[in-house]
Order: sequence, then structure tokens, then C-alpha cells
Amino acid sequence: MKIRTLFAGAAAAAAVLAMGAAGTAEAQFKLKGDPRVAFVYFASKNDGGWTQAIDEARIRTEKALGWKIPYAERVPEKASAIRPVVERFISRGFNVINGSAFGYSDTFLELSKEYPDIAFVNPAGITNGPNLQSYYGRTYESQYLCGMVAGAMTKSNKLGFVAAHPLGLVTWTVNAYAMGAQAVNPKATVNVVYTGSWNDPVKERATALALIERGVDVIGQHVDTPAVQVAAQEKGVWGTGHHRDMREFAPKATLCSSVWVWDRFLIPLYKQIASGSWKTKPYGEFVGLGHGGTDIACCNEIVPKAVVDKVMAARQRIVDGWHVYTGPIVDNKGKEVVAAGKTPSDADLWGMKYLVKGVIGQL
Repeated sequence: MKIRTLFAGAAAAAAVLAMGAAGTAEAQFKLKGDPRVAFVYFASKNDGGWTQAIDEARIRTEKALGWKIPYAERVPEKASAIRPVVERFISRGFNVINGSAFGYSDTFLELSKEYPDIAFVNPAGITNGPNLQSYYGRTYESQYLCGMVAGAMTKSNKLGFVAAHPLGLVTWTVNAYAMGAQAVNPKATVNVVYTGSWNDPVKERATALALIERGVDVIGQHVDTPAVQVAAQEKGVWGTGHHRDMREFAPKATLCSSVWVWDRFLIPLYKQIASGSWKTKPYGEFVGLGHGGTDIACCNEIVPKAVVDKVMAARQRIVDGWHVYTGPIVDNKGKEVVAAGKTPSDADLWGMKYLVKGVIGQL
């Protein structure tokens, strides 16, 4: 994704969410005819991370609904590439277009206005309208659970985290990871390093190796590739994955993973669109663990059953409504950022600009 526009867009999204308290009515959308869904991917469907997780959800959705859902891959995040692909699908009778990237946001908004009878949905987007819905998962929930596993398994009490960019949607995973670790091991610290890229296996590997040299013995991640987990396995330490179950690439090292399970969200969504009951939300859909988005792939057989039981009990607590960011929460400079018994708004979460106590690093 283009980092300059990503930073600007994330800030804009936080501002939009902040204005959401005033409220704008949800928009009812009526699809003409039976739903015919098509996906547009900005990367390769077998990238090992974000896009592959979306494609695997597409396949599971096909099987669950008995539909044939085509896709186009490697469509760059620019209007000149997106528009002809989408319009080709529309000309062929597809009336539900599912995107895959933040960088599709503006073009999808333009297309949704030009084609008001077509439904557009886009993960990680920030634009919305009467027939356009952006959505994203509350990744801090599954990362909190992975942090619990990491905190229980560390021997050095030194955890590492390889992150892409210091954006709110990444920072909330880093902080949640640390809070999960400290929930089972108050001595645990997390050293976070940003690579400056969503998908750069060379940087990810180098960063992981540098963290291991500092004494880290469990490494988490919010980057796309399995390079972090592979490096952990080579060096005899543990890791926790992101996007997909990284045990596929590092079966000995990967303790668990925060994984996308978009089909759990998309299947009900497509059914709503088909029935005419779909209402788009003006500020986007933020999907909790109990309704799709992300979940935890738990756990490597080396993780003790007692730890797994604690993690799954916490998972159920989140599904039942407990908020990971329930105060009191103090940042790594000693300032209280969430008061006791309070929880931050979605705007505060999306625009998060602090690291919690026990996290070593800078934004």
C-alpha cells in the first residue's frame, strides 16, 4: 500500500470516526437481481499473508453459499488500474464488488456513485456510502490472545514485535500484544521495531534477527510475510504469526497466529445484501472477534494445556463483550491514557498514538 496516502488516510479516518458521535443514519440498499460477487486483489492471491487470507475466505464462502466467485489479482492501488477491472466485472453482470486494500478507497467511492445499483465492500478502506461499506477487524483482540501465549512461554521475559508502520491500526496490535503478555506475566516487556513496509521479507528477517540478538525469545508480528517466523525457527526461538496460521512455514517456532476469518463476516453480509436488509454504516464496519475479522489459531502442541485454557477463556470473555482496552492503562512514559473502568472510542483506537507500559520503542 502507498505509505504517504496511507498515513494521510488513517488520520482522516480517525477524524471521521471522531465526528461519528453525532451520527448519520444507516443507508438501506436494495440489490437488483440475485447477488453475483467478484473480488479484486491488489496483490497476488498466494502472497502468504493479507491477500491470501482474503482469497481463502473467498474459497470458503464459495463452498458455504454454493456460489462461483471470480477474482482478479495484482490490481495496483491506482484508479487507472482498478476502474477497468471493476467495470469489466460489472459489464459481465457482477453486482457485488469486494475490494482488498486501503488504496482502493477513493476509486471505490467514485465507482459507487457512478453505479448506485452495485454493492461495493472493501476491507481496510476508509470510504463509505449508500452502496459502499469499508470494513476492518479488531486485530487487537486476537493479538492480545497471542500476547498471552508469548508471555507464558518466554524464559527471558523479553518479547519482540516486528511491525510495519506506526499507525493506529498497527499500534493497537502492539499494545494489545504487550497487555496480553503482561496479563499472564507482569515481568514481560515488548521491544517493537518498525520496518517501514507491509511486505518486505528481507527487512522483516533482518529485524527479527536483530531482536533475537538482543535476547528476545518470542517474536510477534504485524507484517505480511512469514519471514519473521522462519527466522525464529532457524535461531531456536518462538514466534507468533499474523494474517494466516504461520505454522505452515515454521511449525516448530510458531506458537499461535492472529488469523483473518473474513468468511464469518462476509457470508452473513452477502445474505443481507441478497435479502434486501443490508444497511451500510456511515463510518465503516469494525468487526469484533465474535463476528469475523480475526481470531486466534491456537496453539502449537508445545504450549501447555493450562496456557491454552487461559487463552481460550480470555477469547470467550472477549466474544461475550469484554473490551481489551479497559482502563486503567498507562503508557510507557507513565501517563494514564485510559482511566479505570473506561474504554476508548473507536476513533481513539484508530488514531492511537501511544505505546503502553512495558513496550520499548518509539512512534
